[in-house]
Amino acid sequence: MKAIMVMFDTLNRHWLPPYGCDWVHAPNFSRLAERTVVFDRCYVGSMPCMPARRELHTGRYNFLHRSWGPLEPFDDSMPELLRKQGVYTHLVTDHQHYWEDGGGTYHNRYNTYELIRGQEGDLWKGHVRDPELPEVVGNDLSSPLFRQDMVNRQYIRRDREEDFPQAQTFASGMEFIRRNSGEDRWFLQLETFDPHEPFYAPQKYRDLYPHDYSGGLFDWPPYGPVAHSSEEIAHMRYEYAALLSMCDEYLGKVIDLMDELDLWKDTMLIVNTDHGYLLGEHDQWAKCIQPFYNEVANPPLFIWDPRCGKKGERRTSLVQMIDMAPTLLDYFGLEIPPDVTGSPLRETIEADRPIRDVALFGIHGGHVNCTDGRYVYMLGPAGKVNEPLNNYTLMPTHMRSRFPVEELESIELAEPFSFTKGVRTLKVSGSGAHRGGNLDTKLFDLEADPGQQSPYRDKETEKRLREAIARIMSEHDAPPEQYVRLGLEEERFPRLR
Repeated sequence: MKAIMVMFDTLNRHWLPPYGCDWVHAPNFSRLAERTVVFDRCYVGSMPCMPARRELHTGRYNFLHRSWGPLEPFDDSMPELLRKQGVYTHLVTDHQHYWEDGGGTYHNRYNTYELIRGQEGDLWKGHVRDPELPEVVGNDLSSPLFRQDMVNRQYIRRDREEDFPQAQTFASGMEFIRRNSGEDRWFLQLETFDPHEPFYAPQKYRDLYPHDYSGGLFDWPPYGPVAHSSEEIAHMRYEYAALLSMCDEYLGKVIDLMDELDLWKDTMLIVNTDHGYLLGEHDQWAKCIQPFYNEVANPPLFIWDPRCGKKGERRTSLVQMIDMAPTLLDYFGLEIPPDVTGSPLRETIEADRPIRDVALFGIHGGHVNCTDGRYVYMLGPAGKVNEPLNNYTLMPTHMRSRFPVEELESIELAEPFSFTKGVRTLKVSGSGAHRGGNLDTKLFDLEADPGQQSPYRDKETEKRLREAIARIMSEHDAPPEQYVRLGLEEERFPRLR
């Protein structure tokens, strides 16, 4: 038995033909849908990138206890568990957050790994002199991230597709598949940062979307409200579509290789992403802006399981990233640790068996969102101030930095949580939490309002979903102050200690 996970970053399912898009050139995603089971109600858990990957490893929510950060010493890591039980695990990725402070404990959980350099503002090529900048729309030219990206692009030319990190990532992943196709019991995580911003693609994919545009460089949307001309908005969306078409091209190479090597008979294939993206919908750019509409929260998911052989079918059961770890552990016949709160998807893939009645999702300090598949309830802070809120960690790093001394001056030791294996963590007040606005509580009926344009209030539905939030928070041993912050003291269930 073998397994391959092809993982994209920032993949909006509304732009894929299997989910109804009729203009983006992505024929290989259509091929994929014919060879797999397609999930219509996959939801994110913890946002954004590395919180989602902590869920991929541990099979439990991250966002209730901490913000962006590494795996913790007490975490059960799925690739590490596989490795210890004789399943060879290999990671090929160009996702540059893995080699920042906030992602540094993930890749060493695999037997081996290959890190491809150059995406976004990866601290890759060293230029003392500032690069010459073109006319730019929408970016802060003083940002070190943007400066570094402009340096990196000098080594990634649009007319040389082989320069692109995605191309190199897939080439390395396919080399692993070809070399090891005759071996048994291995897991490959083939993960590209694309189509994450900046939407920088080889020219041949941009040529798929001819359009009139006379402005400056605009392929990296700012996180926030759309304040651009219709011409600029259309251009940005075409730049995303071009990068998505590149993703489709390389996905097709993996499908072709599985055909060539006859891997479908004994190889699970998972094609997924960490979250979606707003490309002008709801008058917003990007993904960390609250609230998390379905363009962000309801991403695509495709799975082929050779044990049941189901393909070309749809599934409506609620599934999440926390289900990936138990699904892979179950596939290889390994025991699922007791701290895992996700569920293996074998019977859901086979017969659409539900594994949960509701799903939670969110970002640390933002809404705690709940969906039952029809309704989405976005529960915000009960008071005017988004407090109290603490970060619980033994790995005090943010995305690109350690916790500064000032954050650590008033730390306390918390009592152990049910999943920390008796270990007390640091309790850091307010650290790393989402501090944006737009946290008013909202309720959407996806059946009546699939575009989530008209939030409304319904006491019975809200009561039911509030109780569901409190129940699932209890199952995840959420910190007591989260109930206070959200006004759930009356609905609170006993902590599971």
